[in-house]
Amino acid sequence: MVTSRRADAPARTASPRRRGAVLERAILDAALDQLGTVGWKGLTMEGVAAGAQTGKAAVYRRWPTKEDLVADALQTGLPPVGGVPDRGSVREDLLALCLRAREAMFSRPGTALQAVVHECDATQVERFHGVIFDAVVEPTIRLLREVVTRGIRRGEVRPDAANGYVFDAIPAMMMYRSKMCTSEWTDQDLEEMIDQLMMPLLRPAAP
Repeated sequence: MVTSRRADAPARTASPRRRGAVLERAILDAALDQLGTVGWKGLTMEGVAAGAQTGKAAVYRRWPTKEDLVADALQTGLPPVGGVPDRGSVREDLLALCLRAREAMFSRPGTALQAVVHECDATQVERFHGVIFDAVVEPTIRLLREVVTRGIRRGEVRPDAANGYVFDAIPAMMMYRSKMCTSEWTDQDLEEMIDQLMMPLLRPAAP
């Protein structure tokens, strides 16, 4: 008895067609992956479609431009900053915030955000300003303000330290050194920044 090769071959199961939120999530994830590997300049809608295993028409139908796609990918991908740490002292609270910030900076969404900030021109960065401010800058400053204000109540921090320049110091330093010095912010680096920059800046004057 002769059997055909077709009969002997294992049956192929077609992959289910993704739709709606499932497909959109796959596309957004692929955009974050592209930003982390090839950067803003290397990201293409075709590459994102290939990474999401879909057609580029499905991408363009939802996001007409690369900027629209990346803005949504960052907005949905960046993790919430969480609550204010309370470890009993302003130094330990600041260190806990810095450790959390480092984790976010070097996560997949954080790496994608750095690619946008480092590679986009001024006009393009303006397109992402709202996303960056709402998801990163404002929550970080809010937490720093709460830590510093609590330190003032404890008597650890001088009363006039609750100002915008102080709140900007940690985010600005971490972004500058990661971009210009390619710093990976080891535990020692973070502790030195707190001890050599922030604590002298915050400490009350000697009577």
